Amino acid sequence: MEVEYKVNGMTCGSCVAKVKESLEQIPEVIKADVHKATNTAALTMNSAVPIETLSRQLKATDAKYSISLDTSRSDPKDQANWFKTYKPIIIVFSYISIITLLIQAINGSFDVNQWMRHFMAGFFLVFSFFKMLDLKGFSDSYRTYDILAKLWQPWGFVYAFIELGLGVSYLLNWNPLATNVVSFTVMTISIIGVLRSVFNKQKIQCACLGSVFDLPMSTVTIIEDALMILMSGYMIINIMN
Repeated sequence: MEVEYKVNGMTCGSCVAKVKESLEQIPEVIKADVHKATNTAALTMNSAVPIETLSRQLKATDAKYSISLDTSRSDPKDQANWFKTYKPIIIVFSYISIITLLIQAINGSFDVNQWMRHFMAGFFLVFSFFKMLDLKGFSDSYRTYDILAKLWQPWGFVYAFIELGLGVSYLLNWNPLATNVVSFTVMTISIIGVLRSVFNKQKIQCACLGSVFDLPMSTVTIIEDALMILMSGYMIINIMN
């Protein structure tokens, strides 16, 4: 991946060389193209690097250097139509919503708990399916932002199977309390990494639909995870009462 940054504090060719050498010392950075004329640095990385890490690296080289995302140059994907960018996830959510609502229509009455259970079953089954298409690709992508996957690499592989298990459990209504507690816990851990990535404005791929679709990390991912947390939390409260 390549990300554009603004670099302040460079005053000469020597500064350019220092900044370039400093940034390329970061393990994830493959190449740094630094330009004094535009005060920019285009970093080619094998995985996302937090802006704090880049800043600390430059400050250690010389306190006068500072780095920030270059908002004047956005990725082509960001300039594309919003619907076109998020079309896959919109279609998935629409399909799941329509099917689960049709089930309620056939029942003749709307059961909120049953609808939520069916919705979450569809969500986890479909999303795990896309992850299973390329488990390694999903794991590599997930590890760029998930806090647990960064600490323990196999977590990406385990997570895909947990989603599959949750989908089956919701569908069969197996041990609702345990199912919802696991769902609430897993999604809460997941959203922490998502929030950090979005707030740090990291331009990385969202792994929610595996590596099949190149979806950018954004507030859409936050909403997706938060929805699952709210639903599972609501059902836990209902079960406990």
